[in-house]
Amino acid sequence: MPITKLQDFIYTILMSFIMVYAMICYNISLALGGMSNAVFLNAFHELIIMWPLGAVLELLIAGRCAKKLAFRFISPEDKPIFIVNSISSIIVCLMCPMMSMAATILFSGINSEMIAVWLQKLVCNFPMALCFQIFFAGPFVRNIFTHFQKN
Repeated sequence: MPITKLQDFIYTILMSFIMVYAMICYNISLALGGMSNAVFLNAFHELIIMWPLGAVLELLIAGRCAKKLAFRFISPEDKPIFIVNSISSIIVCLMCPMMSMAATILFSGINSEMIAVWLQKLVCNFPMALCFQIFFAGPFVRNIFTHFQKN
């Protein structure tokens, strides 16, 4: 796991790319009513906006808060997987509402239905984001990161 600030920055950039891209693909496929090959290419248009936003929010807000919140109910002596999954879960709990709100404002605009649209996006996105983070993106990025730390 990241030790230095540079490692933390690189880890965050990589993790935010994987998570944001996956969630954009998920949301586009929801809007289209199903998945198609075109979704993977169309997602890059939104990625230009959402990836930097996700990385900044994670670096400045969610990452710091998640560690503080996680260590309220876990201790540094716990098994590393419990620590990692606790922090990852809390990051999702913080990032999903923020990113869903950003997507609502950017793609649906500010209007009288904004809160309802945001809540709908949040309810649809949260289970996917949590499962994708814990079971796929988290292990994948940690594996890549650990591999490059050894070399």
